Amino acid sequence: MPASYSPMRAVFAIGKASFLAMLRSPTSIVFSILFPVIFVVVFGSINDVGALTFKLAVAPGSDTTNVIYRQIKNIPNLTIKTDAITVEKQTEDLNKARLTAILDIRKDIATTGIPHYIVTLTSANAASRKMPMLKTYIDEIISTVNKKVFTQNATVADVKQRVLPGRAYLQIDFILPGQLGFSLLMAGVFGSAFLLFGLRKGLVLKRLSATPVSRFYVIAGEMVSRLIFQVAGFIIIIGLGYYVFNFTLINGVSTFFEMLAFSLEGLIIFMGVGFIISGLVQNESSIAPVANTVTLPQILLCGLFFPVESYPAWLQWICHKLPLTLLTDGLRKIAFEGIHVWQLPQQLTGLTIWAVVISIIAAKVFKWE
Repeated sequence: MPASYSPMRAVFAIGKASFLAMLRSPTSIVFSILFPVIFVVVFGSINDVGALTFKLAVAPGSDTTNVIYRQIKNIPNLTIKTDAITVEKQTEDLNKARLTAILDIRKDIATTGIPHYIVTLTSANAASRKMPMLKTYIDEIISTVNKKVFTQNATVADVKQRVLPGRAYLQIDFILPGQLGFSLLMAGVFGSAFLLFGLRKGLVLKRLSATPVSRFYVIAGEMVSRLIFQVAGFIIIIGLGYYVFNFTLINGVSTFFEMLAFSLEGLIIFMGVGFIISGLVQNESSIAPVANTVTLPQILLCGLFFPVESYPAWLQWICHKLPLTLLTDGLRKIAFEGIHVWQLPQQLTGLTIWAVVISIIAAKVFKWE
């Protein structure tokens, strides 16, 4: 081996060549930056009505034996969360947009005869755009019960609302992390697959195999180029969301860097998938169909545009295991809730398992020619 050989110089040389190749590739620019920017602009400009899914927690001591509560449980796309059982935990979940409201139903002790209830909905600014629809549902329920029970102007229940101060959860806070994940997915899978196949077909990898450069440094160089490219995309997408559509970066610049660090595992996974595809396909025309087979289910199931909770329970289990779901969930928690990377054990563990499995397979199928 020549004395002047430097693995790091090889990594940066490969990274530089790969980065320049990406800049010359319309596909990389369109799928990694242009499409996510378009989605952010479109969804950020839409009047934010939020997804029509509701998550309620029942206040400690609330009456759950009455007809009002039984009917509320039948509201479409409504989930009663049972893990938040203390007032402190429920309030925390409200402020972090994990809950739409806290439901508290109490019997009015001042009345006699037919029971009368006070329904209190405690919400936060984080769910302010869902509350009018939720209250409409509950008003309709009370009106229906009134028609069956009363013939005059009396009512079986009155609804009160209490709003806690806090940040508003805008639609851009849901959409933008999904678009960051979309950018990583498309750049990693399509970009790596096409680039490595092209390098192998042009015998560039074969020539590299005759040099002291090991497979590890070839992959490291490719990752350096992807990282630089994705940092540029991150800055553009988050800058657009933050300055134009009020995207929440709860801790400012430090939140941005935590999101970027967390995204590295996703980048490793999606690049690994691209490596696997480039090593398995026999011709360039097969790359797009195979890559679409891998990426399309994740795009549809990972909650890019609407919550995973909108799916049936059996499908949600699958959705929550997909790497793109783990990535976007983590990014949303970091950006809006202020959770640190090391406080995401479920997402980190899931992504790490995916990264290890994909890396092993990618190393097995990697071809120099």
